[in-house]
Amino acid sequence: MQLHTIDTGLFKLDGGAMHGVVPKSMWNKQNPADENNMCSWAMRCLLIEHDNRLILVDTGIGDKQDEKFFSHYYLHGNDSLEKSIRQKGFGLDDITDVFLTHLHFDHVGGAVKRDGDKLAPVFKNAKYWSNEAHWDWAVHPNDREKASFLKENIMPLQESGQLEMITTADGEEWMKDIRIRYVNGHTEAMMLPQIAYKGQTILYAADLLPSKAHISLPWIMGYDMRPLDTLNEKKKLLKEAADHNWLLFFEHDAATELCNLEQTERGIRAGEVIRMDQV
Repeated sequence: MQLHTIDTGLFKLDGGAMHGVVPKSMWNKQNPADENNMCSWAMRCLLIEHDNRLILVDTGIGDKQDEKFFSHYYLHGNDSLEKSIRQKGFGLDDITDVFLTHLHFDHVGGAVKRDGDKLAPVFKNAKYWSNEAHWDWAVHPNDREKASFLKENIMPLQESGQLEMITTADGEEWMKDIRIRYVNGHTEAMMLPQIAYKGQTILYAADLLPSKAHISLPWIMGYDMRPLDTLNEKKKLLKEAADHNWLLFFEHDAATELCNLEQTERGIRAGEVIRMDQV
C-alpha cells in the first residue's frame, strides 16, 4: 500500500460557523480571519494505491458550478484535483474507486463534471462508494442541510450505474487494511477510513475533526446536525487514537496534514505534526 496526499485547492468559510461556540478571541489565534470573518481551509483528499486498486477518498469542490456559487467560497491556491493526481503519476482513468466520506459539496463536487450540456462522473472507470443511510439523507435533505447536498453532484453517480453502497459494519474491514468508522454528528452516517499503513494506523478525520484545532472537545462546527453526538464521537475516537498512537489526517486544515496525539493535563491534544511523505 502507498498513500498520497491530494491537494485540491483552498476555500474560505465563516470562522464563527467553523468553530461553533468557541469565542473568536480563541479561534482567531489558530486560523486568523480576514476582514469578512472568513478563514482559509484546505480540501485535502487521499489517494490509496492498494493491490490492483487506486482509491480516491473524497474529491474536493470541483469546478462545474457557476460564478455566483464560487463567489461565496473564495477559491484560491494553485492546486486542483486533476493536477494533484497527475503529479503523483496517475491519470483520471486510473482511479478504480472513489470513497465518499459524505456528500456535502466540498467533498463530492469534484466527482462530477460538465460534459457539454450533460453531467457525468469524472472518473469513468471508478466505482463510487456511499452507504444507504447517508445516500437517503442526502437525496431527501432536511431544510437546514439541503444547501450542502447539490443534486448535480450526487444524482449523476447513480444515473451512470457507477454508484455502489457500502454495507460494512462500524469498525470492520471494507477491504484489507481499510476499516470504516461511522459517525453521525456532522451528518447522517459519515464514513471515516481507518487505514493500517506501514505499521501505523491513520484515521481520515473528514468533518469529525476538520482541523488540528478541532481536537479540543468543545471545538465543534456550527454546521454539525447533532453537536452532542459529535462531542461523544470525538471523545470515543480521540481516546482510541491516543491509546493506540494513531495518526489523524486532516481534510480541511490548511497548514497541517497529519498529527499524532498526546495526553496532557487539559486532556488529549495534538502532538507531532508531520506530512504524509514522512510516514
